[in-house]
Amino acid sequence: MNPDFLIVGGVAALLGAIVQSSVGLGVGLVATPIVTMLFPSLMPGTILVVAAVLPLATLAQEARHAELRGLGWAFGGRVAGTPLGVWLVAAVPARALGIVIGFFVLAALAVTAWSREVPRNPRTLAAAGAIAGTTGTASGIGGPPIALLYQRESGPRVRATLAVFFVAGCLLSLASLAVFGRLPAEQVTAGLALVPFVLVGFLVAGPLRRYLDAGRLRTALLIVVGASAITLIVRNLV
Repeated sequence: MNPDFLIVGGVAALLGAIVQSSVGLGVGLVATPIVTMLFPSLMPGTILVVAAVLPLATLAQEARHAELRGLGWAFGGRVAGTPLGVWLVAAVPARALGIVIGFFVLAALAVTAWSREVPRNPRTLAAAGAIAGTTGTASGIGGPPIALLYQRESGPRVRATLAVFFVAGCLLSLASLAVFGRLPAEQVTAGLALVPFVLVGFLVAGPLRRYLDAGRLRTALLIVVGASAITLIVRNLV
């Protein structure tokens, strides 16, 4: 394994894990741009492996808070959206794809942030799951659509629910990429090499989790979602 990748990618994964372990998502926000810019041949599989492993630590601590009924609809949507993400990886220039996804997330953020109540029903959950399947498989960032639907829930509920969705969704995306020959072995190896960094990040995030759970989680969640969209746009514009 390239030492430069372990140092740079490891720090990015560590910081991303601190964010995600506190808010519910974020490892893709921090690590994806860095890995994409410096080690493009390792994307998207590297981040998908990391994003599948980190939520297991969250579930070990907060699994009882997960809202599973709604996730059934969301995961059904993810199953439908994942093949489209695989096709986009092969057919659409990465730069254009990232810009479109970024603006879409910003639009969804604007609508939900100013709404007094974000509707969460089978229709919206399935739609969010489909979008997450497409964007997560294509770019490694699939959390925002689901996170926006749960933004008014408690910290443990948000983190545990997103963790279940990420584990199942990332495994589906990895399997789909593998079936279509879009998952080189070095991407899986690189992702596994970053696992120790994300586990350390989860442990370090304990005090921050407690701080955000005292009525500050929604603001932090919206900031992370907005930052993920802006990062995608800027990264692909420059």
